[in-house]
Amino acid sequence: MPTFEYSQWDGQAFTPQSADKLFDELSQYLVDYGEDVLDNLQRWEEDNPDIVDMLIKRGLVEKDEEGKYRVTPKGLRRIENKALEGLFDVRGKDKLGRHDTQFRGAGQTVHEESKQYEFGDPVSNLNMHETLKNALQRRAERPKQRTEHPERVEISEEDLVVYDTEYQTACATVVLLDMSGSMMRYGKFSAAKRVALALQALVRSRYQQDSLQVVGFYTYATPLNERELINSAPKPVSIFDSRVNLRIDLDHPPRRVPEHFTNIHASLQFARRLLRRKPAANRQIIVITDGEPTAHVEGRQLVLTYPPSEKTAKITLSEARRCANEGIHVSSFALIEDYFYLGLVNFVEQMAQVTGGISMTCNADDMGNMVIDSFVGGRRKRSRV
Repeated sequence: MPTFEYSQWDGQAFTPQSADKLFDELSQYLVDYGEDVLDNLQRWEEDNPDIVDMLIKRGLVEKDEEGKYRVTPKGLRRIENKALEGLFDVRGKDKLGRHDTQFRGAGQTVHEESKQYEFGDPVSNLNMHETLKNALQRRAERPKQRTEHPERVEISEEDLVVYDTEYQTACATVVLLDMSGSMMRYGKFSAAKRVALALQALVRSRYQQDSLQVVGFYTYATPLNERELINSAPKPVSIFDSRVNLRIDLDHPPRRVPEHFTNIHASLQFARRLLRRKPAANRQIIVITDGEPTAHVEGRQLVLTYPPSEKTAKITLSEARRCANEGIHVSSFALIEDYFYLGLVNFVEQMAQVTGGISMTCNADDMGNMVIDSFVGGRRKRSRV
């Protein structure tokens, strides 16, 4: 895995590149390190105004109301598409094509495939070329019809051919992205962030009927829009005690609350409430984490514990079971990039057991295809009604 070092520009001159290439390199650091990278544009504006001007004219960055630089919607789309391209060869249709389901209906038309007309098939999907060819072939096989009405081609039901269609189930997905302090190590968070960005590009380009929401979880759980996701970074560790047991009043929190804990419980609660409002045929939660839960919510109190406690795990698993009971498919991905963490593996396996979902352990480099496969597979869980 390549390593990067991010530091203040040393003043050494360099040759300007194309705006797109320059932005792609800038966005790599932005994904790796978060929004602090954009502060460099302020320095570039002073030292190399032509470079910043290239990005602005290309419509990739802009200044907000406070005069700070931010990525434009066009730039956001480029970053997401690059993340998707980084995971897959977009030319490999067998890998990235629309997935098949066993349910057929008036969904997305597949122009390359046709089938014999069956009662109930929409006439709007009629393949006129194949239908006429069948009628002409049948007419050629009946000499009497040719001589009686040489100008007429009669079409019967047996001639009808329609374009085959695939039923594409609308799916609501919530991706729970671990932003705890340990995700900063070994490129785990940047790899997970790239997967979330790729999912956004995939939904936008291939599954327009779907909804996708990314939720970052740490001590709390927070929904992330596209710009917030790109600007995000793990929460720095602020407590180094070997044992922690804190209770925080959510109605009157202290001025400083350590944010680097892992609150899977709160994120599952948040996701379940989000999905409850989605009228989708399928609903799923994808959890990406590198640690056991070290935080949970009890009433209006936030509980932070370290080392991970059995009580926190039990409360988190109970919430996972509630998600499953509401028909939500849950997939959990445990990142074991820096060490083999038996407790984490056991926890995600328990998650799979109580939800009937899936659990996988993987390194950050191997996560992308596994998450995308899980996302596509989770869209197929529709049952007949």
